Amino acid sequence: MTKYTLNVNGATKSLDVVPDTPLLWALRDSLDLSGTKYGCGVGQCGACMVQINGVPTRSCMTPVSSVGRQKVTTIEGIDPKAAHPLQQAWQELDVPQCGYCQAGQIMSAAALLKDNPNPSDADIDAAMGGNLCRCATYLRIRAGIHRAAEIARTQKGKK
Repeated sequence: MTKYTLNVNGATKSLDVVPDTPLLWALRDSLDLSGTKYGCGVGQCGACMVQINGVPTRSCMTPVSSVGRQKVTTIEGIDPKAAHPLQQAWQELDVPQCGYCQAGQIMSAAALLKDNPNPSDADIDAAMGGNLCRCATYLRIRAGIHRAAEIARTQKGKK
């Protein structure tokens, strides 16, 4: 076991794990952040998506030893009060069906909207291509991203 100090959702967290422990299990088992889901374990589905320094990253394939002091954001860190435009849009449009993949979907979508506040369908499809949804709610996910972009523009206009 090795002691690691991580920056998770803006807070310093310490944990003792073996160096090759996937970040997913460090988050879920050591830090009790269970919003990030285990899907396939081989980096294909995106259910385990988190952001590291704002970049969508598959936590099931990322050893905790490679994270260092980089900023890790999980679904719990997007907005604890569920006020992020994506969270609002997801609720408004009833985007998820089973919901299992949605944390990963939102993490990828948040990175997209940060870099591209007005994405086209093609932009969304390209950014979200690494996130699978067994329930095939892709059209609702795309609509949710467009709606979140609208909400963000409205919120920005009010500031």
